[in-house]
Order: sequence, then structure tokens, then C-alpha cells
Amino acid sequence: MRQKHTIASLDLSFRPARSNDAAACASLVFASGEHEFEYFLGVPPEQCRAFLEYAFALSGGRFSWRRHEVAVDEADRIVAVLAAHDGRHILSDDPHIVWTLLRYFGPLRAVPMLLRGLILETELPKPKRAQTLVAHCATLTEARGTGVFSALFSHALGGAVAHQRGLETGTREIVLDVLVSNTRAAALYRRLGFVVLPRRKPRSRLLPAALESVRMRYQPQAAV
Repeated sequence: MRQKHTIASLDLSFRPARSNDAAACASLVFASGEHEFEYFLGVPPEQCRAFLEYAFALSGGRFSWRRHEVAVDEADRIVAVLAAHDGRHILSDDPHIVWTLLRYFGPLRAVPMLLRGLILETELPKPKRAQTLVAHCATLTEARGTGVFSALFSHALGGAVAHQRGLETGTREIVLDVLVSNTRAAALYRRLGFVVLPRRKPRSRLLPAALESVRMRYQPQAAV
């Protein structure tokens, strides 16, 4: 079911992602964390996008279309995306990513990826049971700065969508991660009401310094 919203010159609709959105969404999902994906997969950008397109079309897992909401413009073009990972429903995520990598890349290539994934997870931990992790936040380059992502995020927090995605602000802790170097994204999240959480442990020495991140928690009263 679509919801309509108009921002500047954009006439937007919001809806759950579909499996046939994989080609359009793969590039956006990759753009949400290019450095992280290149480190994790250890392949060039075009191969990262190809894998994400494959994984997005699957019915399960953290990259699946079932986890995503999208903003669509009047030309039916997807202009923004986000995912929500409810900590109560992620038990199968790890076995699924193992299966997906093995199937797509084969054992020889998948094993190093899984090892790097464990290192990356020390910086980008899975959500706890009481948390919902917002991830894969991205907007088309030409639509940035127009309020598209803010509108998509507000849509995701509303009514039935929030209940379905585990984004109920009154009962769930909503968190996200952002690279320390990504000051533009961090500023956007602060405007939406996210605050930086204290760091609990230092970055792993095995992880590149460029991937140092902070976790932020949604506190609507902190919006600027």
C-alpha cells in the first residue's frame, strides 16, 4: 500500500520494497555503505552491487527486500531506501548470510568474507532483542537535500509500518550506525532526532581506521 507525500518538486509515494526492486535498490544499498561492503566482500564495486542485487531478491536475510521500505517518485523511480532489522527476528540472519555467500561466491571466496564480516560486526553490532537497527539508508544523488529521506524515515515510523518493521518509538530502542567520517549523514540523523551513544570498546585493530563508526539512538526530543 502506497502513501503519498509532496516535497518541493517531488511527488513521492512510500511502500514496502518488492523483489523486482532488486536492480534499482542494489545500487542504493551499496551507496549506503560503500567502504563497508568493499571491505566485507573484498570485490570491486560492480561485483558488490551484483551480489546485493542477488541478495535483495531473496525472500530472507538482512539484505532481503522484505526488510526494506522505499520512496518512489512520480515516474515510479525509487529515490530512497531504508531497512529495519528488528532484534526479535534476526536469529536466522547469520546462517542465511553464510548460505548466501557460499552459494553466490563459492567456499574459497566466501570463507574470507565471513571472517571479515566477524571483524566488521565488532564495529557494527547486531541489534539487541529490545532494539531495531535502521540500516541501508540511501537517497539518489540528484534527490539529496530535498527532504526525501526524512520523509521516508517519518513514513517508516508511522502507524502500521512502524508496527510491521519493529519501529514503534514508544516500546523499541531505534538505533543506527554511521561512519565517523560521514559527517553529512551524521548531521542528517541528528536533525531527525538521533544522538551519539558512548563508545563501549575501542575499534578492533584488525579493522581499517576508515571504517570507524558510531552508534546513534533515536530520541525525538533531541531533533535539531
